[in-house]
Amino acid sequence: MGAFSIAEKLDRLFRQVRPTGQAEPSYMTVAEAIRSQQGVPISHTYIWQLRTGRRDNPTVQHLTALARYFGVPVSYFLDDEQTRQVDAQLALLRTIRDAGVTEIALRAADVSPRGRETINELIRKVWEAERDAPGGTGG
Repeated sequence: MGAFSIAEKLDRLFRQVRPTGQAEPSYMTVAEAIRSQQGVPISHTYIWQLRTGRRDNPTVQHLTALARYFGVPVSYFLDDEQTRQVDAQLALLRTIRDAGVTEIALRAADVSPRGRETINELIRKVWEAERDAPGGTGG
């Protein structure tokens, strides 16, 4: 088995993949969503058992359903390197969301590479001006 258990990986997904300001989804919510949206039979008790490590050998069907629910590739559960990459992406998304710059990031995605360079340069200049101003971030 890899460095991370299924339980640890599933726990991270429950804690990290949710809208700003909302509590993590309940086991019942996840199970109902998987059953209704994916047609995969799964119980909230089974999901709890997987998350707490009481069960540690889920079927590929259940791993695939959980991955799809949380919006990650199924390889997240199977490959520790993939887990690290997805966790880093989730952390970046959480940072962007928490910093309140989601709209800027989404709009920048539809801009040309040259336009993104310009946006980056403008943000750097604003950051420098605020950093150097009296009472600025000082960072």
